[in-house]
Amino acid sequence: VQLVESGGGLVQPGGSLRLSCAASGFTFSSNNINWYRQTSGKERELLGVITSAGASTIYADSVKGRFTIARDNAKNSAYLQMSSLKPEDTAVYYCKTKIPARAPDGSISLRDYWGQGTQVTVSS
Repeated sequence: VQLVESGGGLVQPGGSLRLSCAASGFTFSSNNINWYRQTSGKERELLGVITSAGASTIYADSVKGRFTIARDNAKNSAYLQMSSLKPEDTAVYYCKTKIPARAPDGSISLRDYWGQGTQVTVSS
């Protein structure tokens, strides 16, 4: 299982950026995709979720109306379109999915898989 984010970089306040999350090693179309971000010294913040077929999304209040999550199951990819960026959006951005796994005792749990993250810096 692999998730690889890309598309980060330096952008001016008010600008836009689109992040990508390329997936491999699992049935992408069967899994929800979450987007998170993290700044130094803080816990990762859940920004939003897109369901497996892309029919539904939900966003954190901090990004609602500015960020949009989409996916292309034919390309095994998810996207985070960010607009009206602010300096406080500066962070490392991650995508994540959960995949069922069977433990040695036979129980089933959902295991988190994360990408390596991509840095977004909003600054003039």
